[in-house]
Amino acid sequence: MRTRWIGQGPKVDQFEKNFSDKFSNGNPCIGVGSGTDALHLAYILAGIKHGDEVITPVFTCTATNIPLLYLGARIKFADVDVNTLNMSIGHVNELITEKTKAIVCVHYGGLPCDMDSLVKLSDRYGIPLIQDSAHAIGAKYNGQVLTEFSDFSCYSFQAIKSITTGDGGMLVLKNKEIAEKAKRMRWFGIDRKKKSKGIWENDITEIGYKYQMTDLAATMGISGLETFDEHLKYRRQLHAHYRKKLEKIPGIKIVNDRNDKYFHAAWLNTIIVSGRKDLEKKLAENGIESNQVHYQNDRYSIFSEYIWIVLKINILFCQCMQKLLSAILIKLLM
Repeated sequence: MRTRWIGQGPKVDQFEKNFSDKFSNGNPCIGVGSGTDALHLAYILAGIKHGDEVITPVFTCTATNIPLLYLGARIKFADVDVNTLNMSIGHVNELITEKTKAIVCVHYGGLPCDMDSLVKLSDRYGIPLIQDSAHAIGAKYNGQVLTEFSDFSCYSFQAIKSITTGDGGMLVLKNKEIAEKAKRMRWFGIDRKKKSKGIWENDITEIGYKYQMTDLAATMGISGLETFDEHLKYRRQLHAHYRKKLEKIPGIKIVNDRNDKYFHAAWLNTIIVSGRKDLEKKLAENGIESNQVHYQNDRYSIFSEYIWIVLKINILFCQCMQKLLSAILIKLLM
């Protein structure tokens, strides 16, 4: 507060560098106003245009998918694995067509997706893979930081994330050649570096946005990084404790994956249970906070145009189940 910088300034630069050193092996990091801003920029930089098909998880924050509506892209919702709430790799594979321009994965609750399989699909079809890592600060896959697995990774520092800047986000790029373009796009298409040196040619050649991070926010981020390892260790201890105690209770399913490849960032501890409202009430009476965090995106009116994709899946599932039940009934009658 004692400096002359309140908006985007040297603290943003410092936070970007610190974040890159810790979570991105020195790759370019672009501080922005929210995780949604980071996703929108990633979609544009990945070349997604009006009418392009993009595969995304049906169960996620709407922030994953709303920026695709900005671009007029056609969303193809992929089902999620009930054991992890991450994208079903088999269903993603089924949804890929010649019109598919990107795959967007979400590491639900901080548990990494099956990155080996997603990278193979991305490479096989030449489709960009974009990571929505809003839940997954500090997560690793097979000992590697998540940013190593795709050209675009997006993080959130919203109020309740593991690192918060009040609100904010980070776009991480592996392609250094587009980093300067990303920086221009977050500030109206203006090259701020050249402008500050008085060598900007007073021209804007690409559409930009007001997506910059402020020094006030970045200062919080720098401080958050200093204590992050301690906080992550504690969150993982809590996550393990919940899992140990809850998995003994009949009727409760723990959303998790015990594979050693997955290093959980422990942002959420998620359970699947019938009578959710009753359980929430009982937990609240005992001073334990719980809530439904996300919701099936295909049930929101704004995504109604894309519901047919999910309906088709459900219809096929019901048909299969009907055949299975018929076979069981026939066997019983015999």
